[in-house]
Amino acid sequence: MKIPEMEESVLPWIGKTAKMMAIFIGDRLKRKGMDLSLQQMIILKILHEEDGRPQQDLAIVTERHKASLTRLISTLEKKQLVTRVPDQVDKRINRVYLTKAGKEQLQSTFPVMKELMLEMQQGLDKTDLQTTIQTLQKIQSNLTI
Repeated sequence: MKIPEMEESVLPWIGKTAKMMAIFIGDRLKRKGMDLSLQQMIILKILHEEDGRPQQDLAIVTERHKASLTRLISTLEKKQLVTRVPDQVDKRINRVYLTKAGKEQLQSTFPVMKELMLEMQQGLDKTDLQTTIQTLQKIQSNLTI
């Protein structure tokens, strides 16, 4: 049974769209021979912007549970895309760094991501895009805690 209030809300549309985008991006990256999930790519991008972040910070920024993030980083380590290094001052803190291979992998995703963004935005003119972004920004501002 459908709940009319939900069907007239942006909530299910945003949730479903986010899931579809993650699957779409993962599929397209795989087709291009890139063994990366969207979540893995997000970690690489964050580290590209600020390398050596504490693992705890990555959990907060990506809004993931510590255990989930630990598994994600372990997978990236196995792929030799990141490395964890104990903090020099506080050994309880692990800092996560991009490896050379991680930097190269991330760089190779940029043109693919540009293609994917164009494909996802197909049929939207500049006004549609601006309106969508502004609407999502308003929703995000309503969600601040």
